[in-house]
Amino acid sequence: MNKDVPLDVIKGTVERIVFHSEETGFTVLRINVPGYPEPVTMVGNIPEVMVGETVHAHGRWVINKQYGREFHVESVRLVPPESLEGIEKFLASGLIKGIGPVYAKRLCEKFGTRIFEIIEKESVRLEEVEGIGKVRRQLIKQSWEQTRTIRNIMTFLLEHGVTTARAFRIYKFYGEEAIQRIKADPYCLARDIKGIGFKTADSIAQKLGIEKTSDIRARAGVEYVLLEISSDGHCACPRHVLVEKASKILEIPPDIIEQAIDHDIEAGHLVMDTLGPAPSHRLIFLAHLYRAEYELAERLKNLLLGEHPASISNIDKAIEWSEKQIGLKLADAQRQAMKTALTNKVTVITGGPGVGKTTLINAILKVFSAKKLETLLCAPTGRAAKRMTEATGHPAKTIHRLLEYDPSTGRFKRNVENPLEADAIIVDEVSMIDLPLACSLLRAISPHSALILVGDADQLPSVGPGAVLRDIIKSNVFPVVRLSH
Repeated sequence: MNKDVPLDVIKGTVERIVFHSEETGFTVLRINVPGYPEPVTMVGNIPEVMVGETVHAHGRWVINKQYGREFHVESVRLVPPESLEGIEKFLASGLIKGIGPVYAKRLCEKFGTRIFEIIEKESVRLEEVEGIGKVRRQLIKQSWEQTRTIRNIMTFLLEHGVTTARAFRIYKFYGEEAIQRIKADPYCLARDIKGIGFKTADSIAQKLGIEKTSDIRARAGVEYVLLEISSDGHCACPRHVLVEKASKILEIPPDIIEQAIDHDIEAGHLVMDTLGPAPSHRLIFLAHLYRAEYELAERLKNLLLGEHPASISNIDKAIEWSEKQIGLKLADAQRQAMKTALTNKVTVITGGPGVGKTTLINAILKVFSAKKLETLLCAPTGRAAKRMTEATGHPAKTIHRLLEYDPSTGRFKRNVENPLEADAIIVDEVSMIDLPLACSLLRAISPHSALILVGDADQLPSVGPGAVLRDIIKSNVFPVVRLSH
């Protein structure tokens, strides 16, 4: 789809609401549009809309193979109906609590087209209508104000260039404080709302009159540069490099960037760690990545303590037995690796393709199974997990699935309070795991469990922050076995 082509515009009245999701805002409407012989199907993320309302929408026409021609919405503005018939339909739709078809008819007969004004400014007069007492009147007033607040928020966001889908997510996150929060700090959108980056937030900030050289923009820009750097695998950036990059991208003087960095260090959003006297040794971290590095190291060291859950008295005998089970003779390096994995609670097995990592894992699984250990297998991607399942005959999951990722909260259900029920966990393709995911995995591993990390340290690192496998090996703290042939 060519984004350079101007959006189509249509205006019509809502005839029917086919579908509306309160969770996502996804909506399917049938709209009466002047000049069209049949109602138009409108699809997209639309705030709660009611029959009789007028819809001004920008979007594109799409041919749906199953449903035919549809108008897919990019942005939408809702206008309350003006005709008495439209107002009655709107009130009868159920949007305003306390009003159904019966009371909608009575209210329109009593107040005519002034009914919206009466609800907003003279709500006590609603009690003049038969059947409406104080309790119902207050319910109607409260529901009207809530609906108006939602509409005001959506209108504000759309006027500032936010798409309807994003506007709905913003409202769901901030609720009734959305306008207040965004006016105070439009860059909070980049921090809090998935899919909204610094550039979008910066565009909104400019429309709100935020100065290009403002401190709030400089601080948000520094965070943006660090996030961009982290997407290349780095957890930190030398301070002088950060200042240079941020100053160039934001087009503001370096001294303002310096002040922004100092402010966020003091506020705890950034951390500076000095590793030596040279300027390149003054590293700036995003605070959550700095904490994650320390947490991951501590959790791995603590996991290393204690007895291995397999509790094998004769390792050599166990290895010989496993060779018979898999029908293969292990090489010396594989046997040494297996000894390490059966005696240490954290083991790293590294090596390139074709060096026997899978054979080794199969032998270890035979021993774990004989010892009746509950063993879980996982990998960072679906493809890697599938290969692992096919190679071992044991079910393997993605790390996200293993940790029971909840899209509605963006969190994992498996954590310190709700750890994985496993005696041993084997993780493949560890070089592809970034720091935050590795930290989440370690949080969900019980102190008594054994952990085997498998991967190629020479492979390209993860697309996220951190070179987890490489750094674990370089630390020289954990048992590492290198397979070369």
